[in-house]
Order: sequence, then structure tokens, then C-alpha cells
Amino acid sequence: MSGRAIVTAEEMRAAEAAVIDAGTDVETLMERAGAAAAEAIVSFAGTRPTLILCGPGNNGGDGYVIARHLRMRNIDVRVAALAEPKSGAAQWARSEWSGAVETLDSAKSAPVLVDALFGTGLTRPLDDAVSAALMRLAHEARVRIAIDLPSGAATDDGQLLSDVPYFDMTVTFASPKRSHFLEPCASHVGRLVVADIGVETHAEVCEIVRPRLPVPGAGDHKYSRGYVAVVAGEMPGAAALSAAAAARAGAGYVRLISNAMVGSLPKAVVQGGGWDAGDERIGAVVIGPGLGHGTDAVRRLNHLLSAGRSLVLDADALTLLTNRFDLLERGGGYPILTPHAGEFARLFGAIEGSKIDQARAAASRAGAVIIFKGPDTVVASPDGRVAIAPPAPHWLATAGTGDVLSGITAAMRAQGLEPFDAACAAVWLHGDAAARASDGMIADDLIECLTASVKACR
Repeated sequence: MSGRAIVTAEEMRAAEAAVIDAGTDVETLMERAGAAAAEAIVSFAGTRPTLILCGPGNNGGDGYVIARHLRMRNIDVRVAALAEPKSGAAQWARSEWSGAVETLDSAKSAPVLVDALFGTGLTRPLDDAVSAALMRLAHEARVRIAIDLPSGAATDDGQLLSDVPYFDMTVTFASPKRSHFLEPCASHVGRLVVADIGVETHAEVCEIVRPRLPVPGAGDHKYSRGYVAVVAGEMPGAAALSAAAAARAGAGYVRLISNAMVGSLPKAVVQGGGWDAGDERIGAVVIGPGLGHGTDAVRRLNHLLSAGRSLVLDADALTLLTNRFDLLERGGGYPILTPHAGEFARLFGAIEGSKIDQARAAASRAGAVIIFKGPDTVVASPDGRVAIAPPAPHWLATAGTGDVLSGITAAMRAQGLEPFDAACAAVWLHGDAAARASDGMIADDLIECLTASVKACR
């Protein structure tokens, strides 16, 4: 259920070194990168006058190559440099550019700005004067394009080391970098284009992509398509959202375990307080949305923790689970925990490192698959696998959407996907349904759009 590699700066350097060791020189890679970026720029921004900002390293070298290729298309191109090139490849690229080179501090703006100042590997803030010039020129441009990464962003953890403009497009090479997906950098990237330059990458982290879901066959019945039980509590409406989402996500049978009837549920969802947690037909159980923190909530959770079912735990169940990971029953495979940032902090305390590092450490500590929710959702498994979702639509930040994700996740588990794949598939479907629902949606709209999202995966 995971796709292309998402690399660190070190993994990217290793991949380039392997290609160079095999006989491809740096200048050839730079030529490929610049040509590919120029093609992407023209496709996106057209032939408007363009200013390219070049740094002293290989990112700046890419900029000189881009300038040459844009001029070959008869585009009005200007280059402004922060400093003379320092690397041999960048010096070569500069020598191939026959146009003038302005200084960064004196450069005047253009309709299209291309930032090739610093790319992969930046570890310190930009000088104040450089940052100010970049922000000024970006503000005055109509289209802003970054090469590799926005200058001022770290490569591996999504952090911004300086003020960073909001770009309309970022062109990177070979593979996405972690900061293309991790906030706050991800919000500054714009459309991400990954250009092939003949470098094969390998990474510990992958992108979450469209899953392949099973198509119901002639021999299937409601239980073979997946039985999901959703345990309600003090606020059954939240659990009802999970149940409705599980049904729309393809589960063949969904039961809402609640003593209070909920009127807005699809008729396909069975409601009632009596059930057998040991029923072998149950494929997955959701507990937590609207559960509450009282004695009855604790009793319900404790009962399920020892029932041997595949569990999806969210919301109140996460609060009740704090410091009790040893009680998680793994007879049904790794349980799946779905915390947002606040719940994550309560569950695991402060963990050093990027969101990827935090999710991986939490998965190991809990012995569970972690869906660390947010605009940059990360899924981590105790076996070390990690995947990142494409940036989520910002309108997912509304009440009830987390309950919907829990229901989708349970539907994926009940249909036979193993925990990590189920979590990744659910995150993808959640984001795709949100994109279909569009801005202004509520959780109910998200559920209605799930049918189309699931259909796209069969």
C-alpha cells in the first residue's frame, strides 16, 4: 500500500554517489536536472519573463542550467547569484551560461521567480540579507517555483530554518524529500514535481498511495466482506460516524454497540446493546469515539483489550490507554492507534526528532500501528515500516473527521488487510474523500464521498 521512496539528504547523497561511481559524472546529472526542471517550469508558468536565483552550490548549478534551457526556448531569462559557484559542477554550469549575472541584493523582480539558492542538505538559517531578498522577490513575483526544496527549509524534518515564501510549485529530482511532506515545510512547497534524472533511490520511508482493494466476488457474503463492530459510549453520535464510515468503506456488516438509538445512521448499520465480543466473525472493532472516561467506559475498554479482536483505538480510548500498553492484546494482529497531536503527547510524552521519528518510536513502545494524524499524517508499524500521506486538504480540520478515519480503518482491517496496510489504505481513502467533498464539508459529507473513493481503488 506504499509507493515511492521519500528520502533524507543522506539517502539522496548515497543514491547520487552510486550513480557517479557507476560512471555517470556530476555534470551529466546536473544537465538532466536543469533540463527537466526547465520543462516543468514552462509547462507550469508558460513563457513569461523569469528571474533565477542561484546559490554557490549544486542547487545554484541547476539554476544556471535551467536558465540556459529557458533561453533556448526564447524566454526572457535573468540570473541573480548569491556568490560565485564553489563546486566544480556548479562552476561548469556557470561557464555554460552566456548571459549576465546580477547580484542577489540588487536584482529586480520578474513575473516568474525560480529559487535555486539552496536545496537538499541545508542545516542553518539563511543570512538575514539573503532571506530578505528572497522574500522581497517572491512577494513581487506572480509565480514562485523552488528547485529541490524551498531555500530556508531543512531536508529531513520539515522545519523552516528561516522565513520561507509560499511557492506555487517545487521541482525536485529522483525522489521526494521528507520535508516535502512534513509540516511546516509542506505548506510552502505547492505542487510537487519529481523529475527523473536516472538516479535510483532507496529509503526507509515511503509515500502512501492509492490502495488496491478487493472486489467482492460471487461467493462473498456480508461476513466475508468484513464485520465491523463499533462500541459507543456517552456520546453515541461520534461512534455513529465511525459506523457509517465503515459501511461506506466497504464493510459487509457493521454493528453499532449502543444502548441509545441513533437516528441518522444508514439503514445497513445494525444497532443494539447486546453482542458477543468473542464472535469469531468480527473482523475489527472500533472503540473510543464518544466513549467517555467513566466507569462504564473503562469496563468496555478492558473487556475488549482481552477479547483477541483486531482493534482500532481512537479518542477517549487513547486517553484511557495511557501507560497501559502492556494490556493490549495482539492476538488479532497489531492494534491500530489513531492519535492527533494532543492525544499523541498525552499517550507518549515528549519524543525527540521529526514526526517520523516520533511515530516510529511510539509504534515500538506501544506495540501497535500508529496513525499520527494531522496535515502531514504519518503511519508507523512496530516492525519499522513508516509511510507518509500526501498533504491532506485543510478542510479536514473539522469535528468528526477523525471518527470517520477510525471507521474506514476498521473496514480495511475487516476486509483482510494487515494492520499497516489497512492504516495506509484508510489514510489515503480519507484524504481522497475529503478532496472530493471539497471546502466547506462536514464529516457527513466526507462519508458520502467514500463510495467514490473506494470505487476508484477496485
